[in-house]
Amino acid sequence: MRRMAMRNKSLLKYLQCFGGVSVLTLLLSGCGVTHLASQGEAANEVDAAAQQATPYTRLPPMPYTPDAWPETLNAEVYLPDTPTQARRPAALIVHGGGWRNRSPEDMQGIAEELAAQGYVAVNIEHRFVPTYRFPAQLHDLQQAMAWIHANADAWAVDTQRIVGVGFSSGAHLVSLLALAGVEGPLASPHGGEHARLAAVLVGGLPSDLLKFDDGRLVVDFIGGTRAEKNEAYRLASPERQVTSNAPPFFIFHGTWDRLVPVDHGEDFYQTLIDNGIESELYLLHGRGHFASFLLRGGAIEAGIAFLNQQVAP
Repeated sequence: MRRMAMRNKSLLKYLQCFGGVSVLTLLLSGCGVTHLASQGEAANEVDAAAQQATPYTRLPPMPYTPDAWPETLNAEVYLPDTPTQARRPAALIVHGGGWRNRSPEDMQGIAEELAAQGYVAVNIEHRFVPTYRFPAQLHDLQQAMAWIHANADAWAVDTQRIVGVGFSSGAHLVSLLALAGVEGPLASPHGGEHARLAAVLVGGLPSDLLKFDDGRLVVDFIGGTRAEKNEAYRLASPERQVTSNAPPFFIFHGTWDRLVPVDHGEDFYQTLIDNGIESELYLLHGRGHFASFLLRGGAIEAGIAFLNQQVAP
């Protein structure tokens, strides 16, 4: 009941922000899913929500950035009430909003689900465009990972079992962290081994920024058009950073998504498979971008079950 109330609260907030979206359209938008595992076969359905829920404690928001950071950024931390002598996995959670707005409150319900599954859930803010452009937001996530490592003893976190979770632009940032935050040109100066993720759950992922026209959101994020900043677009595109060292991915996407068309999820999934990466694709039929988050059905539960298989909370 609490999870449903949180989702209804989020739905009302989004409808207030996107008044042109019809309530009737949202409620009638979905009918069925396609859930594929790594080799294109139907995935085995595992209900994470059916497992025994763990009580948790939500800490007050606290800064995760150092004093000298350009902007003070906060994180909300959810600590499962499990025996602290046993190390447990953690989840870095990043909200959407076109890299320019929204807040961790959008991801509160998901953070609670993860905490109830035994994850130390860390739900973060990040800097916004156009004041701060790529790769500033990736640097924020790398700093958040360093902060989790610094608190690993206090929170009983197993730093080898940190997963990433995000939606829309948050999915983009989490994916980029997973694929390019440890080594390579985007690892310096704030990345490195501490930024490594063990698995990733993302929805509505903009996987290849070069697929977009030169619209305001992406141009503001990168700081120029595709012609002006072509190499930056390539570096900022998770699909173009996939290697055989990528972590496992669970991807969900609405088939009616017009803001981030479904081929972003499908092509990214195929690229992961081509590189031998364990992955699952969960397509929400008849849902657009916002509906695939607000009316996501069992996508998050299936995604958490996938994470559970990777890091065994």
